[in-house]
Amino acid sequence: MKPVVAIHKFTSCDGCQLAFLNLGETLLELSELIDIVHFAEAGPVDPTAHADIAFIEGSVSTPDELARIQQIRAQTRFLVSVGACATSGGLQALRNGANMEEWIGAVYASPHYIETLDIATPIAEHVKVDLELWGCPVTSRQILAAVRDLLFGVTPAPAQDGVCMECKRQGQICVLVTKGAPCMGPVTRTGCGALCPSFGRDCYACFGPAQTTNCAALARRFEGLGLMPEAIARRFLFINSAAPAFAEAAQAAGGLTKARTPK
Repeated sequence: MKPVVAIHKFTSCDGCQLAFLNLGETLLELSELIDIVHFAEAGPVDPTAHADIAFIEGSVSTPDELARIQQIRAQTRFLVSVGACATSGGLQALRNGANMEEWIGAVYASPHYIETLDIATPIAEHVKVDLELWGCPVTSRQILAAVRDLLFGVTPAPAQDGVCMECKRQGQICVLVTKGAPCMGPVTRTGCGALCPSFGRDCYACFGPAQTTNCAALARRFEGLGLMPEAIARRFLFINSAAPAFAEAAQAAGGLTKARTPK
């Protein structure tokens, strides 16, 4: 009997699900080894099916998602959160510091139709997560490696190196030092292959905090580059705003109202 896999979507842009589809022929080969019972973006739909591995894309942002994540956890052996939204709240967690009634009223013509929670939270705030794959979006390589390791009973080893280490390995010129760009590479885990610095751009921290971070020192460096407190805070809150290391750094930098973060 083949292992059963499900891919579930919560509040997100679907970009991380594309990491599966972008596997192309490899996905077809993988489908011969596993049974994909739920993957609405690709065809099969059975959200209540039991699974050996369940991949979750997106944050918990609605009352329905609060109930649904509990159900998925109960029917799953290994639960894997995929991407910045699932691991740290994602871009939608930027609203956590806002007044929700004012925010919804400013965006929607009929706000009374909107059902949402006050804050957007990562999956791990609500259920046990067996593996987190960080990234915005994650890569096909990450997905394939996770499936392979879990099927062989191996505990996956997530990338822990910082983007700066990746830049050094590739011989990239440091944009923070040479261009004075407010690069997040010193506190960000690798996974993208240092994509932005390789094109002379500063890192936006798509893959979340590295294993070892000194966000306070980087914030002081940004201040030395002329960034105002609000701009410094936004550098840390941009993509992985509910990641504790980044949220604490943004609050310490000042310039923004204290965000409501998960307990």
